[in-house]
Amino acid sequence: MAEQVAEPTEKNRIDTPEERAPQKSSKRFIIIGVVAVLVIVGLLWWWHSTYYEDTDDAQVNGHLIQISARIQGHVLKVNVDENQYVEANTVIAELDPKDFETAVAQDEANLEAAQAAYEAANVNVPVIHINTGSTLTSAGADVSSADAQVVQSEHQQQAAQAAVVQADANNTKAQLDLQRYKPLVEKDVISKQQFDAAVAAADGDKAALEQAKANLEAANSAVRVAKDRVASAQASLKYAQTGPQQVAIQKARADQAAAQVQQAKAALDQAKLNLSYTRIYASTAGIITKKSVEVGQNVSVGQNMATLVSLDDIWITANFKETQLEHMRQGQLVTISVDAYGGRKYDGKVTQIGGATGSVLSLFPPENATGNYVKVVQRIPVRIDLTNRDQNSDHLLRPGMSVEPKVRVK
Repeated sequence: MAEQVAEPTEKNRIDTPEERAPQKSSKRFIIIGVVAVLVIVGLLWWWHSTYYEDTDDAQVNGHLIQISARIQGHVLKVNVDENQYVEANTVIAELDPKDFETAVAQDEANLEAAQAAYEAANVNVPVIHINTGSTLTSAGADVSSADAQVVQSEHQQQAAQAAVVQADANNTKAQLDLQRYKPLVEKDVISKQQFDAAVAAADGDKAALEQAKANLEAANSAVRVAKDRVASAQASLKYAQTGPQQVAIQKARADQAAAQVQQAKAALDQAKLNLSYTRIYASTAGIITKKSVEVGQNVSVGQNMATLVSLDDIWITANFKETQLEHMRQGQLVTISVDAYGGRKYDGKVTQIGGATGSVLSLFPPENATGNYVKVVQRIPVRIDLTNRDQNSDHLLRPGMSVEPKVRVK
């Protein structure tokens, strides 16, 4: 019986050299392609690691403005709602202005009174200057006149004294003559008529003496009066000589009144400021959050009423590892990807590199003075500003959003 030759199957069929050549070639291309891809990936990784530094520990930052009352008052109106966008200078709340309007009116009246007092005091300065000058001149003349009157009175006193001496001598002679005539008239040596004439002469001389003494007393009194006038005139002169001091005193009063005017103006300005504080404005455009003020509420000075999140001044805070900062400098360009918008790109630049690590600036800085120290790579905050703020004109960037900045360091 003849042997039957088995037909070669797919499994046990042996490839010929001609059939194996294309298979080897295909595998070679695959290996070359994989190697090429790995080389390209390696080059890209080298390029990126050499010329760029990036991190996913970054977020958007902005100004959170605490809106508070600058005066104590009663809330009349609240014009905003939670999460409402407001423009700059929007009135957020209004306080009752009645008490502050009254204060303004009172300070206005005080200012008018102070101005009137200043005008009166200021007008008196030249008046007192002129009056004191005239008084000084008049007082000087009065002293001269009084001195002259004293001299005249003393001369009259001297004349009166001489007249008394003369009258006393005449009276003595007349009395002696009368005593001599008495025995002669008794003996009829002289006539009765002569004796009567002697008696009359004695009486006249005695009266003349009394008159001279009276004139002397009057002259003495005139001297005393003249001296008193001199003392009074000198006192008036001394008072008149204080004229410059009186002018200075009045000028000081005018200056004091001027200072009181300025003080009243300052009080009025403060009252007007307090009145303006009854309307609480938004200092910048932004979104109102954490609103805690309601109509009818009494607020105190500094009490927080809401938080205004500014959307115009936005920056990025990226916490880079300390090993990434070797070539990082201010002014380097940054590409920022925002997670919330599918990787939307923003252009920025490095503006500040933090002065300390985040752990050092934390509430409880780490204490490394122990025996179990483990070295941990620290992170330093880097501020990145948008190079063109118009990129955020739609206000899509909000504080707290996660971003991924990529800094071109070479």
